[in-house]
Amino acid sequence: MTSCIFCKIAEGSLPSEKIYEDESVVAFMDVMPVTKGHVLIIPKAHRENIYEMTAEEAANLFQVVPKIANILKEEFAPAGMNLLQNNGAPAGQAVFHFHLHLIPRYDETDGFQFEWNAKVEEFTQERLHEIANGIRKRFNELP
Repeated sequence: MTSCIFCKIAEGSLPSEKIYEDESVVAFMDVMPVTKGHVLIIPKAHRENIYEMTAEEAANLFQVVPKIANILKEEFAPAGMNLLQNNGAPAGQAVFHFHLHLIPRYDETDGFQFEWNAKVEEFTQERLHEIANGIRKRFNELP
């Protein structure tokens, strides 16, 4: 895809600080990092989001994730690590090529803020059971 910035990084026509590359995956430093060591991991094949990735592409990408996470842990000694992946504009996706963020966390002032506002009153145990049944039914329908 000629207009995709991440495709250009993957093919080498746009400069980046690549830290890992194999036949199907590239990992590079985020140019607008929120913390020290913020890395992006992408498939070389253009896939807009998780819905377009094959199981094999996802497996290839996620084989690399723990390796990079452990290197970041050894290099920077973060207190924790966020793995962040957004699908679609409403979820915060800005570059429409699948990418996984590895964001080392140091403390609550390190530049990355994430807020979890659980809607406990809307999701009773009965409602969770209904939702789970719908999802389980879909699994049973898979080829």
